[in-house]
Amino acid sequence: MRYRRLGKTEVMVSEIGFGGEWLERMDLEGVKAIIKACEEQGINILDCWMSEPNVRSAIGSCIRDTRDKWYIQGHIGSTWQDGQYVRTRELPKVKAAFEDLLARLGTDYIDFGMIHYVDSEKEWEEIVTGPFLEYVHELKEKGIIKHIGFSSHNPRVAKLAVLSGEIEMMLFSINPAFDLMPPTENLDDYFAEDYDASLAGMAPERAELYRLCEQYDVGITVMKGFAGGRLFHEKTSPFGVALTPVQCIHYALTRPGVASIMAGYSEPGHVLEAAAYENADEQQKDYASVLASAPHHAYSKKCMYCNHCKPCPAGIDIAMVNKLYDLAEMQDSVPSSVRAHYMALEKNASDCIACGGCETRCPFGVEIVERMRRTRELFQGNV
Repeated sequence: MRYRRLGKTEVMVSEIGFGGEWLERMDLEGVKAIIKACEEQGINILDCWMSEPNVRSAIGSCIRDTRDKWYIQGHIGSTWQDGQYVRTRELPKVKAAFEDLLARLGTDYIDFGMIHYVDSEKEWEEIVTGPFLEYVHELKEKGIIKHIGFSSHNPRVAKLAVLSGEIEMMLFSINPAFDLMPPTENLDDYFAEDYDASLAGMAPERAELYRLCEQYDVGITVMKGFAGGRLFHEKTSPFGVALTPVQCIHYALTRPGVASIMAGYSEPGHVLEAAAYENADEQQKDYASVLASAPHHAYSKKCMYCNHCKPCPAGIDIAMVNKLYDLAEMQDSVPSSVRAHYMALEKNASDCIACGGCETRCPFGVEIVERMRRTRELFQGNV
């Protein structure tokens, strides 16, 4: 298992994480088998947004002896009322639910205290100006949460959260299909049967969000990485072609700012399927060729950071150079941190020999040689 730094939290999390949603359907032995499989594979980050009491207790029972090996995303605002999940900002109910989470998990702290599920810009403004955020700050000051996190499906709201400086990391929905969609406050829109056939590339709001997360060092953990399983089947995939779990994982992990994908597991075998990513070869990871040849919604002329352009005879990490260029271009001036990262590369755009071999391998038709020229001018002047 490989581990990545989760933004400014400095926590090193496993690339493959554990989204616990499916545990609500299992008994204690089923939960135990999955958690054991996760631990054996080196998975060390768990998301527990579920408010259902039994699943919280089951998780707590299963990690009692290994709590120090897990980083937990615990959600603030996810409550259990009258036998069902309710998302709320009513502080008495929020506090009771979070205290219940601590008690049932058998822990006195949560690593990432997640401001739960904010998809409305109005709701975000109410959170940051009201008692909800004060409560979150209080939890952090007391050491009950180690870091302030946030979860959303809406890139506009997520952008507000990043720019506010209030959050250190976020849980965000990322997959090739969702990335085509314009921002919405209604999660159901992402699962609509019909996608607009005019969509031909990543929504600009999402591209901007990923770059801002990298710029402000806000780490991302990924939810909905498989689009609820729709991407695994040609008939349900909006692209008209099927992707594998490994390809979906690789797509998510190649987005700027992403540290881990929180995959859901309903049996131990699913854990092994996700962890197989760690030993997958480049052909198995290759989502780019699949998307580029898909009958619907093919990306075009946009660098997807997929590294399909390798190998470069000059030794340039083309995907990283493109990623830093995209990050810098959106600013009035190149941020010093981005410039430093670029200049620290062993090889950069100034080493490009303009052979064009990369362009013959790029499945999206990116004009890489021209991008290298623009990158060189942006970072180093016209030399």
